[in-house]
Amino acid sequence: MSLKKTNPFSLQLKEELCLYLQHFKKQKNMSISDLFDSGFRKRNEDHFAAIVRVAMDDGIISAEEKEFLDRLARNLEISDADYKKILKNYQSHPINPPTAYNRRLERLYDLARMVHVDHIKGDHEEILLRKIGIGLGFSPENVKYIVDKALTLVAQGVDLDTFTEEIKLMNR
Repeated sequence: MSLKKTNPFSLQLKEELCLYLQHFKKQKNMSISDLFDSGFRKRNEDHFAAIVRVAMDDGIISAEEKEFLDRLARNLEISDADYKKILKNYQSHPINPPTAYNRRLERLYDLARMVHVDHIKGDHEEILLRKIGIGLGFSPENVKYIVDKALTLVAQGVDLDTFTEEIKLMNR
């Protein structure tokens, strides 16, 4: 008869998992974002704030921009209270670049769509989009070309999948 040694770390992990599952069972109406840590929500808020920053570059939010922001806030699960706070204080949120390249392209797509909604090309918003592009992790040497391509693709009305593929194929 052999005695199996028990790893104290795995016991602690099992106990924490059980506690978490008990807590989870008590929560009947959890949203998807509740399953993730506050870092997930914070990244969504920061992404939303970056888009608000682009929208507010001209000092106003047009009806089209408001419609886009409302839709994006729903998709990112931004609460009404957080939505209002971000609109008031959007510049206090940092630009947190996602680590995955596809997520960076997705954020660039959202930002380029916001600039396109304004119908302003070559203005302050394009310059701001370049700055945010650098903040998202695109190289300063290439960001002008990436932003130009992004705005061209959005003006053509491409979807996210086409946008992603075209940006990836840009350097070939």
